[in-house]
Amino acid sequence: MKFHPLAQTGIKLPEICLGTMTFGEQNTQSEAFQQLAYALEQGLYFWDTAEMYPVPPKPETQGATERIIGNWISQHGGRDKLFLASKIAGPSQGGSHIRDGNTRFIASDISTALDQSLQRLQTDYIDLYQLHWPQRPTNFFGSTWLW
Repeated sequence: MKFHPLAQTGIKLPEICLGTMTFGEQNTQSEAFQQLAYALEQGLYFWDTAEMYPVPPKPETQGATERIIGNWISQHGGRDKLFLASKIAGPSQGGSHIRDGNTRFIASDISTALDQSLQRLQTDYIDLYQLHWPQRPTNFFGSTWLW
């Protein structure tokens, strides 16, 4: 497996990571656990998730992917051997079921999103926290929306 530096951090990450956006919708927790174990057996310790997963996003499943990963960590340990990446959802057209629609990239919403992800992941840190999509003016079918 090839590794690449993460900017100037001194951290080297595998060229690929395990995407988990199907956990909790297309994959059960049991199936997800099998995939996580297999990934680690292959040396793949870089896992990506997001507060809005699984997809397709629905209010009743939102956060399930992070909860499944958190359950795996709780049962198997080894958090220090993983590199977890997660993402905060941004504003979306027509509101959002995520955080009651409080999805702007402002300090209070970011703090809430991060705290909720940490709880679901059952950990006290996330190695890489990202914006899932930008907050910017976007043209949708002739109308400009400012998120």
